[in-house]
Amino acid sequence: MKTALFILIGVACVAALALMLRRPSRHQRAVRDVLDAADALEDRLRTARDEIQAVAGERDQDPVRDAMREMLRQRLWLRDHGRNATVAELAEVRASIDAARDRIDDQLVRIAQARAPAV
Repeated sequence: MKTALFILIGVACVAALALMLRRPSRHQRAVRDVLDAADALEDRLRTARDEIQAVAGERDQDPVRDAMREMLRQRLWLRDHGRNATVAELAEVRASIDAARDRIDDQLVRIAQARAPAV
């Protein structure tokens, strides 16, 4: 009887440990969130570049190219420092990416309004 109880407790402990190891840590989730936000911003930047070129044509000064460089800088920072970064640092990077995406979205709305025929 005692042996069966110990086996049952052991199986329960192994199952609980397996569940804990499968669940991503707060740090892993924060890194994943930053990468997802970076991917979303990169998609918006590509859309913005296409829209800006459609309205203004090719120009020497390209704000989207500058933003893409900034995105690359953030990805390199994450590669170099992400493993040791605190969750707060990762949240700060995520917030800056979200703010940049919001600015691009505002620009796209203005471009769409400028392209719309006047009523």
